[in-house]
Parts: sequence; C-alpha cells; structure tokens
Amino acid sequence: MTLSKKQTPVTRKSASPKASSTNEAADVAREVLWERPGFLVRRLNQIHYAMFFEECHAHNITPVQYGILTALSLVPWMDQTEIGMDVGLDRTTTADVVKRLQERGLIERRTNPADKRSRQAKLTKEGASVVEELHAGMARAQERLLEPLTARSREVFMRLLATLVEGNNQYGRTVLRGF
Repeated sequence: MTLSKKQTPVTRKSASPKASSTNEAADVAREVLWERPGFLVRRLNQIHYAMFFEECHAHNITPVQYGILTALSLVPWMDQTEIGMDVGLDRTTTADVVKRLQERGLIERRTNPADKRSRQAKLTKEGASVVEELHAGMARAQERLLEPLTARSREVFMRLLATLVEGNNQYGRTVLRGF
C-alpha cells in the first residue's frame, strides 16, 4: 500500500499476503518519513558518522571531537565558549568533550589569564598529529557522502545546507559564531 499526497490508501497486489502487508507498511512509512526534512537530515548525519568512523577508526575520534581539534588547530587558546560557538555545541557538551580530549593528551587546558572563570584550550603535539593523520580520512568520508551528487549538485547542496543552517541558527542549542 502506498499513500498519495492526500494520504489516500492505494492497494497493490503481491504474491504473499504477509509479505505484501510488510512491504506495504514499509512503503507507507518510507513515503511519509522521506517527506520530512528533519528525518532525512538525521539519517544523513547517521550515514556521515558511519563513513567517518570507517575512514578514521584508527584513532577512535568522533566527528565532533575532530571538529574541536580542527577548530583548535586553527585558533589556539580559544575558550570553551568560543569552541562551542565554532562547532555548534552547548557549554556542557563542549566542556565534556574538551575534558575527554585533554584526558587523551590531545589538548592542553588552562585558566584564561584575562578571565579566571573561563578555560582555554590548545592542541598538544599529539593532538596536532592526530588532526594531520585524520585529515585524509575525514576528506574521504566527506567525498563519499557527496559521491552520489554531480559536481554542480554538490555546490547547490552545500549552498542550500548553509542557507538552512544560517536561517535556523537561532533554534540550535547553541548559536554558531558569526551569524
């Protein structure tokens, strides 16, 4: 069974009543769910995580951790609020991820000399090595994710994603810096 845009049931013939029922239910669910951008964005994020782990499994680093390491490779001694604003994480999550990266020896933290209430972080030599070593795998994961698209469609897709993020940034748990 599939549903039209008006959600009207349409019956299809199948060899087996049980298989027919299962297939029809799956078709209906797919048709309904695949019209929801949030569902597709979440599913694409799951796919990206899987690809990232396939390409970067050697260091047991998540995409979020790699994002923080990348941000610190570009701007050392950022405070944790700035890090969260750069990668789109709330304060609690940022503090937790930064602490775990410090425990692994990938970043160093200190009290901000200008504001004793905040903590700053920078990459250690080992952290910089991890960023460098994982860069090719991260790039392969990004390439694989976009592989089904033509070069032109990739440009359009990336521009549309950026438009959606910019237009909805205020609804996230944290607001990305620069918006």
